[in-house]
Amino acid sequence: MSLVHLRDVTRTVTLPDGEDLHILRGVNLDVAAGEHVSIVGRSGTGKSTMLNIIGLLDAPTSGTYELDGVDTTRLGEGRRARMRGEDFGFVFQQFNIFAARTAAENVEVPLLYASGAQLLCRRSIALDMLERVGLADRADSHPGEMSGGEQQRIAIARALVRRPRVILADEPTGALDPDTGRAVMTLLEEVARESDSALEEVARESDSALIVITHDMAVAARASRAYELYDGVLHEVTDPGTLTQRAEAGNSSVDNTGTGGSTGIPGNPWDEASAASAGPQPPPPPAQVPAPPSGGSPDDTGVTAHQTMRAVRRAAARQRESEQ
Repeated sequence: MSLVHLRDVTRTVTLPDGEDLHILRGVNLDVAAGEHVSIVGRSGTGKSTMLNIIGLLDAPTSGTYELDGVDTTRLGEGRRARMRGEDFGFVFQQFNIFAARTAAENVEVPLLYASGAQLLCRRSIALDMLERVGLADRADSHPGEMSGGEQQRIAIARALVRRPRVILADEPTGALDPDTGRAVMTLLEEVARESDSALEEVARESDSALIVITHDMAVAARASRAYELYDGVLHEVTDPGTLTQRAEAGNSSVDNTGTGGSTGIPGNPWDEASAASAGPQPPPPPAQVPAPPSGGSPDDTGVTAHQTMRAVRRAAARQRESEQ
């Protein structure tokens, strides 16, 4: 049975002018324990919305999402919050660690919401986790005294300290140089599967599923399975190796519509952009609508930020008229 099981998941938000914006249009996804899956897509295709739904930060408009057989769409917010803290580890592009806390104190933060031995022994647990990610000698250092790669390792240690069943990584290498980014991805992969590394015990105890949300094809190609998100639907990449080829050709970001290999997915707009490389290049896509409060992102429906701002102004004008 899949650890993460999404069926026909949709997410729709209503714009200020009353128009519905369909972000996800019917997503299906199965991820097993210990598996590494990547989801790659342009900015504004709904990747962050997917992460928020999988991480129980947001709820789908329709469809079902089961976590280890439990239908999360039927749970109250209290139960969802407990599952979010116990079963998920989040790794973000901007690290999101506390500058005023030491490395050890940052890793201790999730354990403040635990109980029993985890709460009482949080300092020793945090130190052990820092040792596993290679930062034992930096436990009392503050983030400002550390490199970007070391700060991301703090974030990874914090994400793993409660032995989560699902690790959600949102652009985990986006703020890092290529060499450090590869080292961070290797560390995450070691946690998501049994290996001969120093993290073998963590992987065996947690048997975590690793889901990486990224726009970087080189990062996506490292996964055992890769998907591309566009038109609000996930499309499995039949040959993840083609992502490596496109990255090596200089198209390491999916927002770059230069030449590259085909994903083998009929109708994929990225393939169409690649096929057009011999001729004039298509203009860049319009700026997308900022993410709504729920954390969602728009799809490629062509709604621009300018159009949204006009809708916001119209709504504000109507509100002022009603108050007069």
